[in-house]
Amino acid sequence: MKCLEDKIETLNLSKKINKILKDNSIIYIKDLWILNRKELKSFNLKDSEIKDIIIALQLQGLDLNKRIYD
Repeated sequence: MKCLEDKIETLNLSKKINKILKDNSIIYIKDLWILNRKELKSFNLKDSEIKDIIIALQLQGLDLNKRIYD
C-alpha cells in the first residue's frame, strides 16, 4: 500500500498528536500502523487522541496492529 510510506502529517491529526508521535520517532504511517493501543498509551496519548488516530487510519483503509481493510 502506497499510503504506508506517507508521513503522518497526511492523516491530518492535531498538532499535539503529531508532536507526541514525532517525539516517539513515529514519522511514517507504517511506523504508526504497527503499534497497538497500549503502546500509544505509553506515549501519554489520551483515549480520545488514540480514537482520532484510529479513525484517521481507517479512512486510509488501515487499522492498528497491521490490519488492512479493502
